[in-house]
Amino acid sequence: MLLAVEKLTYARTKVLEYSYMSDKQVTIYGADWCGFCHTAMHYLDDKKIKYNYIDIDKDSSAAKEVVEKSGQRGIPVLEIGKEIIVGFDRPKIDNALGI
Repeated sequence: MLLAVEKLTYARTKVLEYSYMSDKQVTIYGADWCGFCHTAMHYLDDKKIKYNYIDIDKDSSAAKEVVEKSGQRGIPVLEIGKEIIVGFDRPKIDNALGI
């Protein structure tokens, strides 16, 4: 669902700030060195979508878990509700979020 929030700017003009609301829990499995992981996080930040980030380099059990969930060793892996998306695939992410 798209929300529009009216805000006043420093020049006292009204602007609309858009954000997307999703009732689905979002988790990103990634690593600090992964550029596409950062791209995925920035994309969700820009959409103001809350997510959990799990660094698989720092959590070996999460690394095993994400391989079991995705069937692959590549990152990022996004878990949106019950859907698993491997890599930064904007159309799949948008579709899973319903935006």
